[in-house]
Amino acid sequence: MEDLNPEVVLGMAAQAPDGIVIIDGDGLIRFWNRGSERIFGFSADEVDGRSLDVIIPERHRKRHWDGFQEAMDRGTTRYGDADLLNVPALAADGRKLSIEFSVVLLPAPDGSTYVGAVIRDVTARRERERELMRRRAEATA
Repeated sequence: MEDLNPEVVLGMAAQAPDGIVIIDGDGLIRFWNRGSERIFGFSADEVDGRSLDVIIPERHRKRHWDGFQEAMDRGTTRYGDADLLNVPALAADGRKLSIEFSVVLLPAPDGSTYVGAVIRDVTARRERERELMRRRAEATA
């Protein structure tokens, strides 16, 4: 894979159907791919340089930023490669979303650290699961 052109990799990241978001050490959005545009409804231009708060529901922000700061201070995340996080998120139109994501710390050559996430919208699946649980509860009542 040594001969794989970095531009091809970047092109894949830009066009991937899953959301790929990269934020800097200040929590500002620095990369937002086509999948993120589809999931959240914000264009890359709309979010470039903005705080990730644009997609984090207000009641979850403190917990998010506490964990973010802890990871930045330690230089590691408490989540492993196989961990998939499930959290609520916000779309541009105010809809509440359910997302799953994995997260990695990305050290830069200048010593700074970025955080990358691969995101999937699981809102429809979560709604189906809740409906199934509701039906089961009704059937046993």
